[in-house]
Amino acid sequence: MVGGLARTVDYKGFLFDIGGHRFYTTAPVVEAIWRDVLGPDLIERPRLSRIYYRGHFFQYPLEIGNVLTGLGPVEILRCGASYLKAQIAPTRPEGDFATWVSNRFGRRLFEIFFRTYTEKVWGIPCSQIGSEWAAQRIRGLSLRSVVSDAFRSGGKGNVRSLIKSFLYPRRGPGMMWSRMAQQLEAGGNPVLVNHPVTRIHWKPGRVLAVEAGGKSFDGDGFISTLPLRHLIHMLDPAPPARLKAAAELFKYRDFLTVALMIRKRDLFPDNWIYVHDPSVGVGRIQNFNNWSPDMTPDPDITCLGLEYFCFEGDSLWTSSDEALIERASKEIEILGLAKKSDVVDATVVRAPKAYPVYDSTYREGLDAVRDFLRDLPNFQVAGRNGMHRYNNQDHAMLSGILAARNLMGGSYDLWDFASA
Repeated sequence: MVGGLARTVDYKGFLFDIGGHRFYTTAPVVEAIWRDVLGPDLIERPRLSRIYYRGHFFQYPLEIGNVLTGLGPVEILRCGASYLKAQIAPTRPEGDFATWVSNRFGRRLFEIFFRTYTEKVWGIPCSQIGSEWAAQRIRGLSLRSVVSDAFRSGGKGNVRSLIKSFLYPRRGPGMMWSRMAQQLEAGGNPVLVNHPVTRIHWKPGRVLAVEAGGKSFDGDGFISTLPLRHLIHMLDPAPPARLKAAAELFKYRDFLTVALMIRKRDLFPDNWIYVHDPSVGVGRIQNFNNWSPDMTPDPDITCLGLEYFCFEGDSLWTSSDEALIERASKEIEILGLAKKSDVVDATVVRAPKAYPVYDSTYREGLDAVRDFLRDLPNFQVAGRNGMHRYNNQDHAMLSGILAARNLMGGSYDLWDFASA
């Protein structure tokens, strides 16, 4: 199906994302495409998200009174002292996520608001996650910027993580990609689904053809969004030894959503909640009724997406749908958001390779891929897995646009959007 991780699942008329996909960008070319394709079906939605920690909900972006009430004056003083220490004597070098965040927020705030959730997402200690991920995903965000935003009245926030509203397709992000596919088909450009790629034929300096769905497709130019590990293994003839070895350096974090249909309206006002509590396995909870009212066929039923991060093949991934639904129903009651008895239906969707892992080895693999691609000008990679880069939706789109421009003679560095 079209859309990949940004598709919309339709379960008995209930629509939900594989993760929530805000339509927010600072790239005019990307927003122009959104508006051109969706027109009036691209609506503006208020953004509300909170952090659940120690039985309290903390507004995010920060609200000073809410933080003071939730943490208490003693903890606030400890956090302040920890922050001042980090500003006076930051830890160097800051090669990992834990150090990068602690230098900008203080170690105590890192432990409260970053560590548990981040380790749920990645399944490895924060000390083993590269600082590049933090610099890319939360660049521009610091305690100073958060506090400044908290005191600013009426502003939308200048940091992506702090925006107060966002654009969203009326019936979910899949609406964008399904409509784009329809427009391509109407223009005489076939969109082939159920054609898994099995082989990529190449010679020094050029890719010749791609085998997919049992057919061979020749072309002058190719753009791949395949996970890099898969791409390397599909090259025929086999690539140089350095690149072949690099395939094993790329790791992925997988993801599943348990969608619960709950017979209650207006369960809570958030679009999503980050769950920092280690007593439950769920990492994030989406309330799709609050993303768009058109996501539910029955306003008296709320569709929640409970998100669990895992590795393909582990005990969580291989659990039966029934066991996962049972677990999610219990955890939503533990968190006090709904009663298990109010769950009237549920389904499970698994998403392999949802997150490219930024560990100690991926950079070496990426360097090998980039060196190889420099000698294949008619072959470009794009997207989150195609570049092994944890891109937002708009950055993934921009990488595709620039990849197409490169095939037409451009010389854009897809790993550096600042140069675009």
